[in-house]
Amino acid sequence: MASRPIFSALGESSRLVQEIPITFAWNPGFAPVQKKRNIVAMHEAARTKGLFPLLEVSTKSEEKLGQRLSAFNLKIGTALGEISIESAYQGSKVFRGGGPYTDIYLMDSRSAKQDERLRNSGQLLAFDFFGQKWPLVPKTAFYDWLYLSALEPHQEFLKRLFEYKGFTDIEFNPEKSINCQARTCALLVSLLKLGALNDALRSQSDFISMVASDSFNQAHSSDLRQRVLL
Repeated sequence: MASRPIFSALGESSRLVQEIPITFAWNPGFAPVQKKRNIVAMHEAARTKGLFPLLEVSTKSEEKLGQRLSAFNLKIGTALGEISIESAYQGSKVFRGGGPYTDIYLMDSRSAKQDERLRNSGQLLAFDFFGQKWPLVPKTAFYDWLYLSALEPHQEFLKRLFEYKGFTDIEFNPEKSINCQARTCALLVSLLKLGALNDALRSQSDFISMVASDSFNQAHSSDLRQRVLL
């Protein structure tokens, strides 16, 4: 058995995203067919709790929309041209022993994520995206900002996401990772419901102010709720 979260858009200014853990029978293995079986098992378990329909947001999704919204496929415009969200995120990391490694921006998503420097440069200190510095707290702020900035021009198209009760990412294990593209999709829907997406993306300070309280309410930030934002 395994437990994975479903992320649901609440559309409330004080709480934007709800994490709902779902337990289901896990199919071991790394083959794509096994991952797709796990998606089906998770979604079927969620249906018994009234959580339906759901959108799997990953390259393993059966829906083109879910595949398109994967951070491996989604692109953001930069001075270097369009680069994937994954490459933008990994290439902006600043470590005690080096970075940002901006050559990663031009790598494909898989190569960017597997670059050895990301594991051999010591403690992660911050992010630096084309000269704009981002702190580590709130934990998901920089990743969310990248993702939502890439999607902002397509707001009418993205209203299709309102049809879903929640979002999943079968690759995301909350015990090992913090950022999750499914969670960011739920955040997007909440901000669209509130009519606040444009305001949130107006500036870095506006964005952090908008998402900070929600980030500190998530399980991944339970140990940071009392810390002052940098």
